[in-house]
Amino acid sequence: MSAGVVCSGLFLLGMDLTVLNVAIPELQTAFGSSTGQTQWIVDAYALVLGGLVLTAGGVTDRIGRRRAFLTGLVTCGFASVAGALAAVPWQLVLARGAMGAGASLIMPATLSLLTAFFPEREPRRRAIALWAAVGGVGGALGPVIGGWLVSHHSWRAVFWLNVPCAAAVVALTLLVVPALPPARSEPVDLPGTVLSATGLLALVWAIIEGPARGWTSAPVLAVSALGAGLLAAFGVWLRRAPAAMLPRHVMRREVTVPAAALAMMSFAMFGALFVISLYLQGVLGCTPWEAGVRTLPLPGSLIVGAGLAALLTMRLTHRSVMAGGLLVTAGSFVLLSRTTTESGYPHLAVVQVLAGLGAGLTAAAGTAAVMESVGESYAGVGSAVNDAGRQVGATLGVAVQGSVLATVYRDRVGDALARAGLGGLAPAGRDSVVTAVRAGRQAAPAVRHQLLSAATDAFVAGLSRSAGVAALVAVAGAAAVWRGLPRLPAVPAGPPPDRRAARSGAA
Repeated sequence: MSAGVVCSGLFLLGMDLTVLNVAIPELQTAFGSSTGQTQWIVDAYALVLGGLVLTAGGVTDRIGRRRAFLTGLVTCGFASVAGALAAVPWQLVLARGAMGAGASLIMPATLSLLTAFFPEREPRRRAIALWAAVGGVGGALGPVIGGWLVSHHSWRAVFWLNVPCAAAVVALTLLVVPALPPARSEPVDLPGTVLSATGLLALVWAIIEGPARGWTSAPVLAVSALGAGLLAAFGVWLRRAPAAMLPRHVMRREVTVPAAALAMMSFAMFGALFVISLYLQGVLGCTPWEAGVRTLPLPGSLIVGAGLAALLTMRLTHRSVMAGGLLVTAGSFVLLSRTTTESGYPHLAVVQVLAGLGAGLTAAAGTAAVMESVGESYAGVGSAVNDAGRQVGATLGVAVQGSVLATVYRDRVGDALARAGLGGLAPAGRDSVVTAVRAGRQAAPAVRHQLLSAATDAFVAGLSRSAGVAALVAVAGAAAVWRGLPRLPAVPAGPPPDRRAARSGAA
């Protein structure tokens, strides 16, 4: 019962990560927002979650896992109210960021609670497979739930839904989840938090704003350099600080390699979900609800992949299962890169089945590898490393793939309209395929056909390019796992021995 309550909180978190994907056209209509502004609304949640989750993992170990879980749920509930009442895009971005801050406490608390509930290895692996499946299914079902709410109510209902759900999980947690004592007492690493969060924010800003401002513009280059410098300083801080958020003995390759692979998997998956949602509505003409339903093959195959990983890791190493899962994921995006304007939904359904299967294998095996390597005393930190990799990957996936799509689309649609002698329509069609479709409905029949044809051709070209990027990242993840992980299971990490105590005992 306790595990089910904890996983319900994780489902809510995963759903919030993607629930707005199918509401993108509605948000653009309601606020008149550009693709870049919409990316910020979608990405703010994962950005704050990825920037704070490492610190939140340490906080979880210090204040108690149930308390951290409850605090995160309450924060998400109040932030959801703010999002539902937002009147301008920046208010919605702030609300999504506050939801990410609450989620940064929920996510490591869920996994560290599960490891405490299941101390034995095989039951723990099955519980972690369930955790990975629930989180992935929440993320994959987000577009379905969001699509129904947007079609039958409005995008604001997406936020209102969180309030009773969070309240119900809080009540159940107080009733059935035991309050475990804090595992650690070291101070929170505030400098590390500032360096990691601001560095990631700067990098994502540059990626999202690049298509509109120009990749070689002074602001984009300057902020890119700033982000890279801050993240480099964060890396130095981790190695030299006496109380860094990530203890040195935790940062072994048995932990960092699976976490990096999970980041690459999330990069491919969540970036593709963003692009696929636009394809379903902008090219195939689906309503938000129809688009959400058409993403169901993904969570279905993800559940199968996670369950299969729990069985395979009893016979094979984490390295083999993770590398295989990432290669399956890469294959799905190679297939997606072959999409044409005539491909239709069956082609996309096959892509989703393969992508979900690969993601389920990778997520379950990778999470188990991280948690088995850090040990019980550092379960919160281990969970935070695992979660940070996934959320940073998701943030960069939406930012990078969205920007690749936007760059290719803008170039192609502008050129196509100019060749057709319709250069005056370029502003209407250049921002996104959604705005092009909206403009086409108001144009004369002959002009409408040319505008929509140019927009869909340009969008599919951008989709193919972004899918190719996702495939390359997944292949790189498989190579990193195969080369970086040992063949034998890792021994749980522990703090280095106190040599002074050892010498005094010997004396």
